[in-house]
Amino acid sequence: MAHDNITNREFVPLNIAILTISDSRTEATDKSGALLCERLTKAGHKLADKKIEPDDIYRIRATVANWIAIPEVQIIITTGGTGVTGRDGTPEAIEPLLDKRVEGFGEMFRAISEKEIGASTLQSRCLGGVANGTYVFCLPGSTGACKTGWDGILASQLDYRTRPCNLAEMLPRLTET
Repeated sequence: MAHDNITNREFVPLNIAILTISDSRTEATDKSGALLCERLTKAGHKLADKKIEPDDIYRIRATVANWIAIPEVQIIITTGGTGVTGRDGTPEAIEPLLDKRVEGFGEMFRAISEKEIGASTLQSRCLGGVANGTYVFCLPGSTGACKTGWDGILASQLDYRTRPCNLAEMLPRLTET
C-alpha cells in the first residue's frame, strides 16, 4: 500500500527493535524478522536491536521491558505468538507493560488481512500500544502477516512525512503529563 499523502516534510529516521517469538526459529531461519529488518532499513529507519525469544511470556516481557527502558528505542515490533494456541502468549506478555492501547492497530490489521486470508484473520490477536513513550506493535509470525502489518500500516504511520497525521510525529508527545 502506498503512503497516504506524503508531503515534502523531511523524513525522520526512527530507532526500531525487532523481536521474533518462536520456539524453533534461528537467525538463519527467521524470515519474518528478516523481512521486518529489511523493510525498516529500506525505508530509512535504524535497526536498534533484534532478538529471538521462545514462546515464554516472561522472557518476551523481559526483553520488551528492557527495550522500553532504553530511551533511544522508539519503536518495538514483535512477530509471532499472537495466535490462539496454548503456546501463543505475546499479547499476555505485552499488555501489562502498556500505558495505552492503540486499538485501531489490531482492528486495521485484521481488516486488511481479511482481504488476504479471509475469516482466518479472526485468529490474530495482534495489538499495538504505548509504553513509557515507546510504541509497541505485535504482529503474527508469518512473513505474509509481517508484510501486511508493515506495508499496510506501519510504513506510513512511522513516516513523519505522511499526512494528515502519523504516529511518528506523536512520539515527542507520548510522555506528556
